[in-house]
Amino acid sequence: MKKTLLHVVGARPNFMKAAALLRALKNEPHFRSYLVHTGQHYDARLTDIFFEELRIHPDFFLRVGSSSHAVQTAQIMVKFEALLKRVPADLVVVYGDVNSTLACALVARKMHVRVAHVEAGLRSRDRRMPEEINRVLTDAVADILLTPSRDADINLRREGIDTRRVFFVGNTMIDTLLAHETQIQRSSILERLRLRVGRYAVLTLHRPSNVDSDRTLATIFAAIGKITRVMPVVFPVHPRTLRHLKGVLKTCPVKDDNLKILAPLRYSDFLKLLKECYCALTDSGGIQEETTFFRTPCLTLRENTERPVTVSRGTNVLAGIDPDHIVKVFKDLRRKKMRHRRPALWDGHASARIVKIFKRLI
Repeated sequence: MKKTLLHVVGARPNFMKAAALLRALKNEPHFRSYLVHTGQHYDARLTDIFFEELRIHPDFFLRVGSSSHAVQTAQIMVKFEALLKRVPADLVVVYGDVNSTLACALVARKMHVRVAHVEAGLRSRDRRMPEEINRVLTDAVADILLTPSRDADINLRREGIDTRRVFFVGNTMIDTLLAHETQIQRSSILERLRLRVGRYAVLTLHRPSNVDSDRTLATIFAAIGKITRVMPVVFPVHPRTLRHLKGVLKTCPVKDDNLKILAPLRYSDFLKLLKECYCALTDSGGIQEETTFFRTPCLTLRENTERPVTVSRGTNVLAGIDPDHIVKVFKDLRRKKMRHRRPALWDGHASARIVKIFKRLI
């Protein structure tokens, strides 16, 4: 008898992680998988183009939308509980660290359904980050904890998690990247934007702590303005960031023709930009991982990271948000020799390892 798996996604980073595991499970006779999209990221520019390119389509769409953390989490729990009553599952698979991850993990466990957490064990040690709370609590209730790096195993052991529930499998996001290697290579995004390999930077910003305050955003753009004097900066803008950006740009000295503001890009186009750029400037956790795999320098516009392996491997630098420090780190990249070592098991086979674990445990 087939076992039913519900895979929960809520935001764009989840899509890449789930796509790899869904692909690995597709032809497995032991499992039946359904994809649940909570709608936490509901903007078509952040969802539809990714679902199309990754060839995944939600079986259930909860249409939660945006709200405060409390309201959004509560709405996800109510709607997911109703779904789980209609579609009994043997395992709920949650990904990453968004509100959907924690909400659905809590509902599943209270309904006595086992939970697997893909990307378990990551820690920034910053409890001001909503994502950190989601990570810690999800790992506390999950039955199967699937870690992307060895530091995650250490974190879970320190927190007293039973090591029999923890499995080091690697990074499913890298599985998806490698599965789309041909499409990434064929992308013509550089030609369309008239960019030269290694002669431009990529910028992404979406974290509330960086973009919800005009003052903080202006501080970051004081640095971006100086970088645009040196090379073009390509900036695919998150809808959340766009609401604050226009006012900030009026006060920041940016070389207009060197700041290329774009709508959210297709997966292969964006990865092509990351692969060929001089460096990325970002507050995204996933981009820290992708640049590490590509051996592309990354300046993380935060004071901490839940992915320290990207720093220890030599590709990621915590630049913070002080404009002078950001510019200094940017200039130092030309003199710095990076080791560029890819982390263990970031090899495209993480999903296959997870399937083997599911076969053994479910």
